[in-house]
Order: sequence, then C-alpha cells, then structure tokens
Amino acid sequence: MPIEKITTEQAPAAIGPYSQAVRAGDYLFFSGQIPLDPATGNMVGKDAESQTLQVVSNIKAVLAAAGLGVNDVVKTTVYLTDLQDFEVVNRVYAECFGSAAPARATVQVAALPKGALVEIEGVAYAGD
Repeated sequence: MPIEKITTEQAPAAIGPYSQAVRAGDYLFFSGQIPLDPATGNMVGKDAESQTLQVVSNIKAVLAAAGLGVNDVVKTTVYLTDLQDFEVVNRVYAECFGSAAPARATVQVAALPKGALVEIEGVAYAGD
C-alpha cells in the first residue's frame, strides 16, 4: 500500500519530524493541530474558544489538501491542558463537525507544544 504525505501552506508547517497528514490506503491520518497561524507560525488566541477555532481551521486546511472535509473524519482525539475548558471546546467542535460527529476521545494533558490549550488529531476516511 503506497503512503502519501500531505502538506499544505494553508495550515502550520510541522514543528517537528512529522507530516501534517499521511494517507495510507483508504485512510488519512492527520497530525495534531495546535492554534498556530499558518502564515506566521505564531500562537493564535489566549483562550480555549479562540484557540479551538484556529485548530479547526487548520484541520480543515489539511483535510482540503487531501481532497477531504470534516464529514470524512471518523475519529479524533482532543487534548486539553485543562478539562475546565471542555464545555467551550465542545461547543466549537460541535459547530465544526455538526451531525457528522466522529468518534472521539478527550483527555487532559500536563502540557502541549508552544503552550497551547488545545490540540486535535484524527483519522479521516478517504476511500470511495
């Protein structure tokens, strides 16, 4: 099975030795997105709501680069530095994914890269 790396300038460049996304067979695995502005590489927002909006925008850009959209996402993992932000992150997440809501796990972590409050990674179905 061929593996294809997906990259786009519409989402932040990887800040480590990883790809924005990788297509393997019928699945696209997108790396965790944090709230970085793709043009500057700077953190966007100081609160969970504004950061989640940027994360979702970055995810949509990576999906679009692979010819996919949020309706193709089948599984996500949401990482929060504070579960007190769950409600606001959940609201923004619901606005993004709507009725296509993929399977999901949400976990609290001690820290995220660059001091982000939220990071989201996932898997999308890219088959016929």
